[in-house]
Amino acid sequence: MTDAVREEDDPIRERLVAAAALVFSEKGYDGARVQEIAKRAGLTTGAIYGRFTGKAALLRAAIESYSNHEMDDLFASSRFEGRAADILTTVGSHLVTRTPTTEQALLLEAFVASRRDPEVKKVVRDLIEERGRHMAALVAQAKKDGHVAHELDELAVIRFCHAVGLGFLLFEAIDISLPDAAPWESLIARMVAALAD
Repeated sequence: MTDAVREEDDPIRERLVAAAALVFSEKGYDGARVQEIAKRAGLTTGAIYGRFTGKAALLRAAIESYSNHEMDDLFASSRFEGRAADILTTVGSHLVTRTPTTEQALLLEAFVASRRDPEVKKVVRDLIEERGRHMAALVAQAKKDGHVAHELDELAVIRFCHAVGLGFLLFEAIDISLPDAAPWESLIARMVAALAD
């Protein structure tokens, strides 16, 4: 049996990840204590260290768990034809219509903790790079479809998308006004169209 299968079939791990997400969201990474995470899960710290190398590994598992659910829900509820440009438009439009989630709070806390903790910095960098690889596949497909010009640098497109998404994360943290959905979607559609050949 592989590690991935064991993780998915481990209800204790799931309880720990859910408890960690709540504690990190409420107290931040620095303020969260392993003992409190274990207590919230109704377990001992031994359950944590039997499954995770430490707090940073718990943070990564929590972010991955919640971000995967959010993206799965987004794509399941969308009606795009599977074209990369449609996917980019859908994800861009989602920025002003999504409701604040635990994953967004976790990611914000992780970025803050990254300034002081090299292990968390590596976790966050790895997660962003992993998302970047998924986006690279979309950009490459969009280039094949003619929806993104071949001469555009793939990394520039990916980092632009990251910058917009992370910018909205910061806006949500300070409750700043976001544009209405219709004008924002119109802007995103024009920007995606402008990427084309």
